[in-house]
Amino acid sequence: MPGRLAGIDLGGTKVQGAVVDEHGRVLATEAASTPPSGGPQSVVDQVAAVVVGAVGRLGIGVGELDGVGIGSAGTVQMAEGVVSWAGNLDGFDRAPVPLARLVAEALGLEPERVRVDNDVNVATIAEHRAGAGQGLDDLIAVFAGTGVGGALVLEGSLRRGVRGAAGEIGHTVVVLDGARCPCGRLGCVEAYAGRSPMEWTVRAAVEAGRATALPGIQRRLGRTRLTTDVLAEALAAGDELAGELVGRAAAALGAGIASACNLLDVAGVLLGGGLADGLGDGFVRRVHAAVAPLLLGTEPPLEIRRTALGDLAGAIGAALLVHETPSPLSRRSRHGDALP
Repeated sequence: MPGRLAGIDLGGTKVQGAVVDEHGRVLATEAASTPPSGGPQSVVDQVAAVVVGAVGRLGIGVGELDGVGIGSAGTVQMAEGVVSWAGNLDGFDRAPVPLARLVAEALGLEPERVRVDNDVNVATIAEHRAGAGQGLDDLIAVFAGTGVGGALVLEGSLRRGVRGAAGEIGHTVVVLDGARCPCGRLGCVEAYAGRSPMEWTVRAAVEAGRATALPGIQRRLGRTRLTTDVLAEALAAGDELAGELVGRAAAALGAGIASACNLLDVAGVLLGGGLADGLGDGFVRRVHAAVAPLLLGTEPPLEIRRTALGDLAGAIGAALLVHETPSPLSRRSRHGDALP
């Protein structure tokens, strides 16, 4: 069926699928859990099952699709359809996995009808074409969740860069010799706005005897990680440490975003991921307030918009990837799964 595209957002816990039209309008969805074991083939089988389930809701077959796109974390060689170093997918942290070829075989499609790209890139494509980025042909997208990832759209096209790392704002250094980042360096945006560093800070504070409601709220809600709902409840209760964590995250994001905007002079910024989704417009306003005094140019005003497509952004963008020109570049995701 012309103009029907399937997309998969391949995450560490969920395989989210969608069938969209050429404009990114969602026609059907399907989701399943990501296999925790069984290696790459188990992941491929689940991806194929989700695609089949999604198109089945429309009463069509996989062969009637224009193609299938997949957004994955890890290092992605788009032209070859190969994924490696995706530590949240079983078996993808060792030898490179030819994901596009394996999925095409599982679905009975020609290899060229399956495309793979980085998860942050595809979410940005979706937001630019069908979400909050519509009307902005020059923008930076920033996703703060487990890590902090970003992507760049210039003159209406996704810019991958010479090394495939364009838009990696999470590893922009905002504090010289600052807090340690999961990447091993000091003072990155992610060292203050990523979930893992926030958890390190909470653990150190509790061990030092500081009073905070965060661990108790986390236990009561049955969370194994410091999720955004835990932070939000602690904030609402006036917890001092939660306030500091969110304030530090907003300040670090503000510094990184302002520096990028001063360099690139984009029209707008899209802010998404777990922090923005979970803490809402109030958090976006805090980031905007941190950005504003650091900007060199103020006319026309920089727009900072909260992303609009939520959990479906990755699947929508992956589907739209089908009509993209393949890039030879690789990219290492620093986004990970967004804070739920």
